[in-house]
Amino acid sequence: MNDNMQIQLAGTPEGIPQEDDFAVVEAARPEAAQGQVLCETHYLSLDPYMRSQIAGRHMSGSVKPGDLLRGEAVSRVLQSRHPDFAPGDTVRCFAGWQQYSVHEASELHRVSADIEPVSYALSVLGMPGLTAYAGLIWQAQPRAGDVVVIPAAIGGVGATAGQLAKVHGCRVIGIAGSDEKCAYAVEELGYDACINRRRENIAGRLDALCPQGIDIFFDLVGGAMLQTASERLAQGARVILCGLMAEYNSASRGGGPPPGLWIRARATVYGLVVYDFEPRRDEFIAACLPYVRDGRLKMREDIATGLAAAPAAFCRLMRGENMGKAVVKVKLD
Repeated sequence: MNDNMQIQLAGTPEGIPQEDDFAVVEAARPEAAQGQVLCETHYLSLDPYMRSQIAGRHMSGSVKPGDLLRGEAVSRVLQSRHPDFAPGDTVRCFAGWQQYSVHEASELHRVSADIEPVSYALSVLGMPGLTAYAGLIWQAQPRAGDVVVIPAAIGGVGATAGQLAKVHGCRVIGIAGSDEKCAYAVEELGYDACINRRRENIAGRLDALCPQGIDIFFDLVGGAMLQTASERLAQGARVILCGLMAEYNSASRGGGPPPGLWIRARATVYGLVVYDFEPRRDEFIAACLPYVRDGRLKMREDIATGLAAAPAAFCRLMRGENMGKAVVKVKLD
């Protein structure tokens, strides 16, 4: 039966993706072989790194025209031919942009019933949250009074890192792309200030807000933003290199800041690959669940409805128009 809706890449985009770079197709619903598990996708995560996959530059592999788009999902087990899983189990897996997927048991991870709503397994208590926790807590090791600067301040990673920094007594400055986003960062997430990168002078505002320099720069953007922040590092600063939002839609990569800026600050620079911390995911969830429950860790999810809405939602994400973590609700009630 051709009842498995999929989203495939129709053509490799130049610059910011457009909706016609994607194709909605109907494929055969897969069947689980012996030892496998059939899953139905309920929520699909949309993440900026997918643009690098489309460009053929991501460590997780490339997506070419005609390929199914990749992505992590929260799914429900429909059929299991493996003893470790049963119909009705809620799991996290890389299902891709489709309604149904088949997996080896080793590819599935149970979603704890403590994670509520379940979409949080893709946001604040999922890969974005783990990225933020690993970078800020395990790598940067924040101290009370540190000045922390976070671009992409209200996205899945940025919002989590910013709130965790506040939990640890830091002064937190965000950078975002609209007055609405900046207001949300300050009024809802607790940032001490937020700079509108589209209408304010970032360098001047950082000079005013961080007169003694930046102790932790959690970089999700790269490009000119990394240069500007690196020029303003305090001695002993920690720089977390995590994302390249400024370059995802570009055919080329920039050169980056001169190393002398980091040497002068005696800075420690970390390259963060979240996959390295996957064995510690349970430790991260245990640490952050209490913050979620008591309201110190909030997550706004920008939820698109229906799998067919995924291309438009991804294009919005790559234009910087999303408000919070981009998620698609695939299973409609």
